[in-house]
Amino acid sequence: MLDNTRAQVLLASPEAGPRAVRRLLTELMDFDGVNRHLIEKITAIGVRYDFGEGPDLLGRRLPDAALGQGRLYDRLHRGRGLVLDRTGSLSAGEWSDRVDLVADPAAEVDAPALLLRPDGHVAWIGEDQRDLDDHLTRWFGARTWAAGSREERGGLAHADR
Repeated sequence: MLDNTRAQVLLASPEAGPRAVRRLLTELMDFDGVNRHLIEKITAIGVRYDFGEGPDLLGRRLPDAALGQGRLYDRLHRGRGLVLDRTGSLSAGEWSDRVDLVADPAAEVDAPALLLRPDGHVAWIGEDQRDLDDHLTRWFGARTWAAGSREERGGLAHADR
């Protein structure tokens, strides 16, 4: 990322060398493969963080996707985490003050459910609520319990089930 930023700053220079490189890059961008590679570099879609074992999408920035209503990236503008649930069975629960839930079986993603960090990188893929809760804690901190006793909230807390 730092090299990418340095290269972009250097290319903005009015000096003859950077101007020549800009002309060359402009020509190269006529090739789809080069254009795609540069877009992935600039947008960080090509970056894959090591979040452990899992599908290739884990640790990558999820490309924008159509939802039943709107677009995925429109939901990330608030700078919060996001659970995209195609199963309709998951919850952001006690993290709802930091993480949004979009339950959308029509979402154009190849996974039952995803947890996205605010930067759009996939932090978890699955469909198990307990596994999701573990990852919500890892990425977004401890649970925030609602006011009132467990009885007032309708019984046992999720962790006690």
